[in-house]
Amino acid sequence: MGLDIRFPIGIMFTLIGLLLTVTGFVTGGDPAFYKISLGININLVWGIVLLLFGGLMWGFAILEKNKK
Repeated sequence: MGLDIRFPIGIMFTLIGLLLTVTGFVTGGDPAFYKISLGININLVWGIVLLLFGGLMWGFAILEKNKK
């Protein structure tokens, strides 16, 4: 019937989450980098959140495709 909108949304959020997670791991050892965010590695936290959301959207799109 067409492209399920959850598929490209899942890919987009997964890629952005992957970039943020890698950035969080690479800059995680520098406390001065996260001084403005009260010492919280915000890139790592939101990277994981976006990875989970993207995976969820991607999973729903695959489940719907297999359902038909």
